[in-house]
Amino acid sequence: MSDNKSRVAVVTGGGSGIGAAVAEQLSTAGHRVAVLDLNTANAEAVAASIRDAGGEAIGLTVDVADRTSVDKAVGQVREKFGPIEILVTSAGVDAQTPYADISGDEWNRVIGINLTGTFNATQSIIPDMQAGGWGRIVTISSSSAQSGGPDRAHYIASKGGVIALTKALAFDFSPQGITANTIPPSIIATPMADTAVQAGLLPKLDDLAMMTPVRRTGLPEDIAAAAVFLCSEQAGFITGQVIGVNGGWYI
Repeated sequence: MSDNKSRVAVVTGGGSGIGAAVAEQLSTAGHRVAVLDLNTANAEAVAASIRDAGGEAIGLTVDVADRTSVDKAVGQVREKFGPIEILVTSAGVDAQTPYADISGDEWNRVIGINLTGTFNATQSIIPDMQAGGWGRIVTISSSSAQSGGPDRAHYIASKGGVIALTKALAFDFSPQGITANTIPPSIIATPMADTAVQAGLLPKLDDLAMMTPVRRTGLPEDIAAAAVFLCSEQAGFITGQVIGVNGGWYI
């Protein structure tokens, strides 16, 4: 799939997993991509891979929970590529703690990265989209925000907030040509999922695959394909939507 023109795209959490796949597919669609991640080496590696494949990309360090860090990275993107027209917020952190044991610091950390981080990125970038009269925002939430789950109240609350924030953005900015949609993945084979399995917080992915209606776990590329479509010219009539890419986990 290719858009009618090359646009400037930012992907937070673009150094691995879903974010990396989104960055790569946005480049394949012809866009100039800024890969933002807390892990500098990962961000630069994904950007280098895109450049090696013939695309235009830069890798930048960002802590999405820190507004100053976000604004600095966004400024660097503007200096390199110009106004930003596409934003995919994939940066996030998982967490699993019994409700009674969630400390205030842990609550604030999860909300700060997953929800406030999404707020920081969108608020920093939307002025570019308003000025150009065109924009695409795709947030990555979680199917657990739709169905609940054990010992993950802070994570679920943060991702539920992402869904609600996305709907608010769609209501406020769609009249200005800016769409906002969210993708809530289920079980996706990512480094984050592998870490959870190794820590005993998640069953083996092969076992989860047998519980999934399509009989496999998701791949980062599955999420990326939907995200890139939602960022396209063709998706201009889709906004405020929760687009489940979950193999049937949540129907």
